[in-house]
Amino acid sequence: MSVIRKNKVVLYATWRGKLLVFREPDFPEYGIQVPGGTMEAGETPVEAARREFSEETGLTAPAVMTLLGEREYRYAPPGGPERQHRRWFFHLALEGEFAESWEQMEMHPDSGGPPIRFALSWLDLPLGEALFGELDAMLDSLPALETAS
Repeated sequence: MSVIRKNKVVLYATWRGKLLVFREPDFPEYGIQVPGGTMEAGETPVEAARREFSEETGLTAPAVMTLLGEREYRYAPPGGPERQHRRWFFHLALEGEFAESWEQMEMHPDSGGPPIRFALSWLDLPLGEALFGELDAMLDSLPALETAS
């Protein structure tokens, strides 16, 4: 059986003691996620992190992004081949003012399908529930965050 391998970035954007998350209103089975996605050919993890953050949030990534580490993630969807992701996890400490929630369209999903609607919002850290697909694997690596209001 074949294995589909992809390189991915996972982005922990924090602001005022909160984590930027999203849900896919049209696909609620995917639960709570954080921005991130597949690296394109020739891209470095940092380049992919900047691009994915912008595409999925509509925001500009800060100048400083901290690499928290790398992890392997494997899963086998029902009826499909096993998938293996090499994931680079980044922390983006955001400053400034942001909306409490907004929607963004992912115009170029990795699946190649039509655009996907994201409903973005902020959740207090520590989270009270798990993120989809072990996206929370390195949340414990985040530095202590200020909770300025």
